[in-house]
Amino acid sequence: MTAPELDHTRPMAPQEAVPGPMGGVLEGVDVSCWFGSRKVLEGVNIKMDAGVVTALIGPSGCGKSTFLRTLNRMHELVPIATLAGSVLLDGHDIYGVGLRLTEVRRRIGMVFQKPNPFPAMTIADNVAAGLKLTGKKVADRDGLIEASLRRAGLWNEVRNRLDAPAGGLSGGQQQRLCIARSLAVSPDVLLMDEPCSALDPTSTRRIEETILELKDQVTIVIVTHNMQQAQRVSQHCAFFLAAENEPGRVIEQGPTDRLFSDPNDPRTADYVNGRFG
Repeated sequence: MTAPELDHTRPMAPQEAVPGPMGGVLEGVDVSCWFGSRKVLEGVNIKMDAGVVTALIGPSGCGKSTFLRTLNRMHELVPIATLAGSVLLDGHDIYGVGLRLTEVRRRIGMVFQKPNPFPAMTIADNVAAGLKLTGKKVADRDGLIEASLRRAGLWNEVRNRLDAPAGGLSGGQQQRLCIARSLAVSPDVLLMDEPCSALDPTSTRRIEETILELKDQVTIVIVTHNMQQAQRVSQHCAFFLAAENEPGRVIEQGPTDRLFSDPNDPRTADYVNGRFG
């Protein structure tokens, strides 16, 4: 099967514009992805509910991060990348007519594996950077900065040095600063691509605490290779796997407790118990 052309013209059904604030229910419907002629992901169907942390697990190369990047239209940044299927935010196709790319990125934020603050920019200006990029205006900039840092669990550590360069923060603090920057634009969904893989255990614990504190405020989808982390922070889990020379697909998904304690597929049991991957 050849890769389809990336289609940005699909209409949003039934309206052409998105009404009101979105609630953060995200859904991938029959999502398949290609890089050139190579199909890397096939037929993924996952519903990521508001107020729930969804963990995407599986060995390297099975399509987890590729799927995550389709959820806020980052997949299309790769020139040879194409996709099929739909990504719905509260029932509206984020690739459809009527929803601007900047609005997608505001509503569906992203935190990457490696913290990426602007190192020469102050801590406060880092938090506010997303406002300028999305064109969002606020009446109380200082209040928003404080609220965002509090939500990211960083305020008490930086409150007296908001004008200091962000490059002086530790790795874990930088990652929480990136979370605060994403939260400042009031997203409905926060995507996290292995946010703790480069951090020490103490920083990892603090990020996990932040995730649990945020889950009732924003829908969270996290890619992780750490099975203990998936169990600690998520309520829903999807196991991805790719056979040799085959695209990745979801083998099994469901409540995290069940997936780890009583999976339906023996491949899931093998993976979560460390027998491969």
